[in-house]
Amino acid sequence: MPEISTNLLSQRVLDMVESATIKMAQLARELNEQGKSVISLSLGEPDFDTPQHIKDAAKKALDDGYTKYTPVPGLVELRKAITNKFKRDNNLDYSPSQIVVSNGAKQSIANLALALLNPGDEVIVFTPYWVSYYEIIRLAEGVPVTVSAGIENDYKVKPEDVAAAITDRTKFVIFSSPCNPTGSVYSKAEFEAIAEVLAPYPDIYIVADEIYEYINFTGSTFSIGSLPQLKDRVITVNGFAKGFAMTGWRLGYIG
Repeated sequence: MPEISTNLLSQRVLDMVESATIKMAQLARELNEQGKSVISLSLGEPDFDTPQHIKDAAKKALDDGYTKYTPVPGLVELRKAITNKFKRDNNLDYSPSQIVVSNGAKQSIANLALALLNPGDEVIVFTPYWVSYYEIIRLAEGVPVTVSAGIENDYKVKPEDVAAAITDRTKFVIFSSPCNPTGSVYSKAEFEAIAEVLAPYPDIYIVADEIYEYINFTGSTFSIGSLPQLKDRVITVNGFAKGFAMTGWRLGYIG
């Protein structure tokens, strides 16, 4: 595409900040290409290849003619499989009509931000956070409200700090568990304590980013959406990139 003068770009694009992880990854690639030995700690990239049975299935799908337009929310067979996964692994009950497949979990989060946020709506984000949350919210003309989830509390937010951040403009809260970038994992009891704080605010949604679900060394995971008192307000984001080493496939989903 041609070079576009910055004075022709929209203000929302000009206001965006480049992803630090992407910038670091590109620098690491360039240095490696120059023959320098660099260990990149930027992108969340598994160090193994996509499992062979997945690659074989993709090749077979191509040979079988799966190259046409699909339904907008994704193939029905795939959405049914995702509902089965949600039930089996997360105790979440969805129908295929409640699942939308996307070009990665990042696009799922961007889609819901654009769908839910009006200018000036607030989104509570816990620090440290994945860098793209902030810019996605701003792109959707929302206002990120940061709340510390620091080392003094094992990088988990305190319920009282969540309560203090809620205003009449709060539209949703983002939870990342297992957390990118800290690795913290919330327990059922910890989510229940947060649910008590959110109970008086039925119009506030909870976005559960569970993309790192299978990269977890604690031995347990719990999906906040499985709490009965919150299940109708939780939007769960996941994908195949991390757990199945499919980062380049760009395949995520939301329910």
